Amino acid sequence: MTSPTAGGERVIVAGDDVLFREGLACLLGRWGFDVVAQAGDAARLLPLVRTTTPELVVISIPVPSDRPDEYRAAQSIRAEFPGTGVLVLCAHVEVQHAIDALSSGSGISYLLNSRVTDIEDFIDILKHIAKGACIVGPAVAQALVSARRNGDPLTTLSAREHEVLRLMAEGRSNTGIARRLYLAEGTVEKHVHSIMNKLGIAETRDDHRRVQAVIAFLHGR
Repeated sequence: MTSPTAGGERVIVAGDDVLFREGLACLLGRWGFDVVAQAGDAARLLPLVRTTTPELVVISIPVPSDRPDEYRAAQSIRAEFPGTGVLVLCAHVEVQHAIDALSSGSGISYLLNSRVTDIEDFIDILKHIAKGACIVGPAVAQALVSARRNGDPLTTLSAREHEVLRLMAEGRSNTGIARRLYLAEGTVEKHVHSIMNKLGIAETRDDHRRVQAVIAFLHGR
């Protein structure tokens, strides 16, 4: 069966594990992405972005604090090229490190690579990141969900809205949420709009407000 195309988004795959890079580049190529370059270290990454101007950069950083150069490169890409989506794939997520970065508005997306179990969902996530979305994976949500404080505005959400917000925290797009909950995508959009209103997150054109909602979910604010 032929895989659906992803619209030809230009992507750079980075990481010091050559098998990871080659394997991911091959997968993305099959799904219609244009893999314009690969980078084995942080020093090469930013120059490659400057010369190829991709819509998406996917970086494997097993533990962010162990590879500060790669993480700083991700931040530099977002600062210099705000139109380029950046996804960090981690083997282990340092929760506070990730949340601090997301709260600062850097717009770097995070997923735990061992939790990528559905290729279509993963491709859908990549397409949304390439278009400007910022997505937080489930490891962060699972680690902080128990840290909620009293007076949580999340108590105003309906059971269905909690389901939608939980799936947002797992990095799923509206399309992915609709598929998982067997709902129409328009219904999911209405739930997302209601969640934003109840959490007091202003209506803007910035997709990063989804991240604000997820941070509210994680911190229990």
